[in-house]
Amino acid sequence: MTSQSSEVKGPKRFSDAGELTGEKPTREFAEIKIPVPWGHISGKWYGPQDIRPILGLHGWLDNAGTFDNLVPLLAPNVAFLSIDLPGHGLSSRLPDGCYYNVIDNLVVIRMIMNQYQWKKVSLIGHSMSGIIAFLFAAIFPDKTESIISIDALKPHMRSAEKAISSMASRLEEFLIEDERNQSVIEPPSYTYDELIEKLNHGSFYSVERNNCKYMLARNIQRSEKDPEKYFFCRDRRVMFYNYAVAPQEVVVEMAKKITAPHMFIKARSSIYFEDKKYYDQVMEILMPKENFEYVEANGTHHLHLNNPKDIVDDVNKFIERYGPKREVRAATSKL
Repeated sequence: MTSQSSEVKGPKRFSDAGELTGEKPTREFAEIKIPVPWGHISGKWYGPQDIRPILGLHGWLDNAGTFDNLVPLLAPNVAFLSIDLPGHGLSSRLPDGCYYNVIDNLVVIRMIMNQYQWKKVSLIGHSMSGIIAFLFAAIFPDKTESIISIDALKPHMRSAEKAISSMASRLEEFLIEDERNQSVIEPPSYTYDELIEKLNHGSFYSVERNNCKYMLARNIQRSEKDPEKYFFCRDRRVMFYNYAVAPQEVVVEMAKKITAPHMFIKARSSIYFEDKKYYDQVMEILMPKENFEYVEANGTHHLHLNNPKDIVDDVNKFIERYGPKREVRAATSKL
């Protein structure tokens, strides 16, 4: 299988945790690049390539490694494509001056569908991408076969004052990082153990230390100044995403528009990221639907990475009922 995409520029980028730790991949996969107008989307394709895969989408500042511990527990006949969203992992950054908006990732999904000639898509998204899956299923119900959202159900609501002040500060910080991106100065570098600590701490201890390697595998480059150290290679501008989507009344209407089978997995040791009344209002709409499934499981925000065995039975049953069927062929000739 060949790929068509622009070359990755700069120092060596790691494609799997084993290149740093000597460990084998948790499950064999094909590293792919999907061409897009600004470069490519990188991904890890697990399982059969003659059927449409489930499209796996990671959370904010994470990457395709987020599903490294869950995918090996899925049925072997399940195809799974875990991608790095733009600016994350090994995927191309947006061009200089282009701002990152969460809702723009709906366009990325549609581009991937067009590339493979998929009429429908099955999504599993964590955190930010749980929200993306919700939005996609509401806006494109005829193109959504099923969605699984992990620990983020819907766009989070903020007070008008907080939403405006957040947008202003994020835009200012983005402009600073955009200017820095155009320089050739290497970012600060660290030892691998220091990177583990930074990722563990930066996730508010949600990603356990022994699982940080799966994220770091697609998130760091070796320093040219000090070959014993590494630096984070994701686009720092993604730290200032615009999360503004729509007011609560629009999100409520979106929930009504979702017709595809829908599973939401809530981590018991994770917060709601908003006033729970907004979450409850949407859950009141979703719960009566016959094809909506709600699962609670022990764990932190990254429970799918830390303790996937606690959710995999429910996920496998859902995929068996609603996931892509073997007769659906993926258009691999374009890869």
